[in-house]
This record gives sequence, structure tokens and C-alpha cells, in this order.
Amino acid sequence: MSTQRIALLALALSAAFAPLAHAADAQPAAPARTVAPAGVELYFITPKDGDTVGRELTVQFGLKGMGIAPAGITVDKTGHHHLLIDVATQPSANEPIPADKQHVHFGGGQTQATITLEPGTHTLQLNLGDALHRQFDPPVLSKKITITVK
Repeated sequence: MSTQRIALLALALSAAFAPLAHAADAQPAAPARTVAPAGVELYFITPKDGDTVGRELTVQFGLKGMGIAPAGITVDKTGHHHLLIDVATQPSANEPIPADKQHVHFGGGQTQATITLEPGTHTLQLNLGDALHRQFDPPVLSKKITITVK
């Protein structure tokens, strides 16, 4: 076989297999965010905005218009709570809500928790996550409250 024919064959083969190589490199698309029903309300039962509390406090979560299900369980119109402590900006809408000291997950379906905070002024906000720990579309958030810890 001539050098020219080998070069043409190599070019044809590389062109034929190029889409497969790119497909192998492509990342699968993330599933679409879960749509939140209209009229959902997420709020704090306790504490209230402006409260002065001790270092150990019980936080109770309120939710109207949706239900609670543990993380990983997909049930229509349900989610689970995340408590945002002193968080200035919301997590990325297309990524799972982080899990750290400022983004506390309640993936077991808890509706209250006892937390300990350092003395000073703190902000608290609730963020309802879907089964994959992502924000709903649109996000289901409580009003941000400010408390003072003695």
C-alpha cells in the first residue's frame, strides 16, 4: 500500500473515531433542579429575629406548602432542611449545598436541632434542599434572622 493511501486511511479512521473520543471526555449533564411548588413558606419557629439566646439553643424549623423527607429519598413536593449560619451569599444553585460548620445538613428529615454558637451576633437562614442536597428552583429560603448569643 502506498504512503499516500496509508495517510488517507489514517485520516479517515481518525475522523470516524473522533466523535467517540470526545464523547468519552464529556461529562454527563447534571439532572435538572427540582421545581418548588408555588406558595412554599420556610421559616423559623424558634428563635425569632432579634432574640438573645444562650450558647446552646434549640432551633425549630417551620414549613408550609411542602413536606419533609430524608436526603436521598425522592418524593414529590418534599425536601430536607439546611441551616445556614453566618452565610453572606447563597450556595451555587446547581451544586449540592456544602456541608460544613456554616451549612448544617439535616438529611434525616429533622425539623429541629440543638446547636451551640460562640457568643456574639449571628445570622441564621434555612435553605430547603432536594433529595440530592441541591436548592429547589426557585430556591426555598427562610428570611435571614439575626440573634445575639450571650
